[in-house]
Amino acid sequence: MTADNERLDLTPEQMRAFGYRVIDVIVEHLSTQREQGVGHCLPVEPLVETAPPEQGAPFETVLEEALDQALRQTMHVNHPRFFAYVPSPSNYVSVLADTLSAAFNTFAGTWISGSGAAVIERTTVDWLRQLCGFPAGSGGLFVSGGSMANLTALATARSVMLNDDTNDAVVYFSDQTHSAVTKSLRVLGFRPDQLRAIRSDHQLRLPVSELARRVDEDANGGRRPFCVVANAGTTNTGAVDPLGEVARFCRERGMWMHVDGAYGAAAVITSRGRELLAGMDEADSLALDPHKWLFQPFEVGCVIVRNGALLRDTFEIVPEYLRDTHRKEGELNLADYGVQLTRSFRALKLWMSLRFFGLSAFRSAVERGFRAAEFAEACMRERKGWVVESRAQMGIVCFRLADGDNAFHERLVQTIVSDGYGLVTSTVLAGRTVLRMCTINPRSTEEDIRSTIERIDHLAKSVAT
Repeated sequence: MTADNERLDLTPEQMRAFGYRVIDVIVEHLSTQREQGVGHCLPVEPLVETAPPEQGAPFETVLEEALDQALRQTMHVNHPRFFAYVPSPSNYVSVLADTLSAAFNTFAGTWISGSGAAVIERTTVDWLRQLCGFPAGSGGLFVSGGSMANLTALATARSVMLNDDTNDAVVYFSDQTHSAVTKSLRVLGFRPDQLRAIRSDHQLRLPVSELARRVDEDANGGRRPFCVVANAGTTNTGAVDPLGEVARFCRERGMWMHVDGAYGAAAVITSRGRELLAGMDEADSLALDPHKWLFQPFEVGCVIVRNGALLRDTFEIVPEYLRDTHRKEGELNLADYGVQLTRSFRALKLWMSLRFFGLSAFRSAVERGFRAAEFAEACMRERKGWVVESRAQMGIVCFRLADGDNAFHERLVQTIVSDGYGLVTSTVLAGRTVLRMCTINPRSTEEDIRSTIERIDHLAKSVAT
């Protein structure tokens, strides 16, 4: 069998053979993860420049090179002992959905090119809208992740509240807010002196009394306070800002309330999550990441705006070469609601996995993440010499060795990375470096957690000597 190189084409027999081989590799990888370890991080070395290949190579050779040079040289963020950062547990149905989306190469930016994709995306976004408690008339779209979801929401707020004139406008958030928010505001033209990172309270939440003081101070000084960004589960500790209080404050002051729920908003599908996230449904806009606590493969984020029409008001531009996409009333051109014109069919994986597993399975998986963090906290409290710095909340717990300084914990993390059995990483709370464990992977067992903590304790002793 030979490929039609001029047309970049394969025969049906080749497509089946290569596809079955790739599926075998995927299944082998996913079914043997515990035996593999959490993955590898290549040493930093000068990159060797090579010329692009003029002639092709056999598929099996290319596949093995891809595995050896790239896919096996990564941290497997869906590994059951990967507790670093925010894991992306993924699920196989969504993997297949991404495969279908790539194979059909669906253009999901305009109705004329992807009407079916537009319907599925609108349906799936509306499912999230309902689950998050936003009213009818709210709208949104899928984007690459939390960074772009925050950028899209804040661009909408800038357009609506400031008519895109950022002069003297001020944005407020806690010092626990994700750097994606600061980066988005920088892209949108806000200077550092227009951003107010307010020191969080003893629960690492945004203190509304201090927020009010800073807003009054800026207003009295001739500034324009226009937006508050609240957290629905911080990356550091899972802390949730007092969303109901922030919502009332923003209504009283005529300010836009944006919620960064990239990590924690999906927990709203559980009863515990709804209680923790009370008030999130009062926001003007929300960012969330299905590739985190809704178990989707990268990339898929989502932005929801309380008045969905504001997205179109902010982003719609119709040049002459797109006139044919706006011929009929009622067509849904999702490119008009965000930054991207060329958009992949991100909605398919979430839609297919929800249809296959059902919401109850997702709810149970989220609840499992809550319990797993509490189990990890209990394990750490039983272990001599360790101190829990931030109790388990929203699937995250932070801890440190009582007699270890910041430099010690930084060395310990590097040792954990090199060891490869399980992975936790560090953050800084109140000036102290701590280890942080995020337990949202539903395939992580109590034994995975216990054995990882035992390994960390063992490695800590080796670092200390």
